[in-house]
Amino acid sequence: MKKLVLATIVATALSGCAANDPNQKTKAGAAIGAAAGALVGYTVDDGAGGVIAGAAVGALAGGGVGRYMDNQQKEMEAALAEEQARHELEIQQLENETLKIDIANEVSFDFDSAALKSAFTPTLSKVADVLQRYPNTIIHVVGHTDSVGSESYNQRLSERRAQSVVDYFSSRGVGTGRLYAIGRGETEPRATNETEAGRQLNRRVEIFVKPVVEGQESEAYQAP
Repeated sequence: MKKLVLATIVATALSGCAANDPNQKTKAGAAIGAAAGALVGYTVDDGAGGVIAGAAVGALAGGGVGRYMDNQQKEMEAALAEEQARHELEIQQLENETLKIDIANEVSFDFDSAALKSAFTPTLSKVADVLQRYPNTIIHVVGHTDSVGSESYNQRLSERRAQSVVDYFSSRGVGTGRLYAIGRGETEPRATNETEAGRQLNRRVEIFVKPVVEGQESEAYQAP
């Protein structure tokens, strides 16, 4: 039963990796690793009168997910009120209860660098503190760039920037089993790359905080 559950979770997670996705290998590896985490994140019958108990990331009962994520959003907004007032980031809750935080690269990274700006790390510390208080979630950090430079270079830069955020969260005590870095390069622009204003919008890091829902655990590990 344990092998069957793991295989099912892996298959579900991999179904989100399109065959023509340039990040397919990265996502597939993350999906397989995440599936193992998902398996120990909840309780299932092992078919021999015992259970496999969740330990890594606990699952939320469906009816309590909305309140759990609403409370987390309120704490995020309170902690990051100054940053929001300065238009350094945006916080919103998506239809599937996922919490999304958009961060402008200009305040988090220097040009052509994947090193976090020291002035921005206190902001990420606030985010990490809230994430630690809400452990029933998986965090996907997604990096994006504008189209200046080669596509391959921008892909690598977006991956390194996402990994820098993940590494910082880990250093602040957020469990590594909850953290996934994804680079999308220049493939998902929010605006035109023909103007500086548009390119500025496209240079960003997105943080998706997905709840682990009982009976739907694998969905939390799927890349947004």
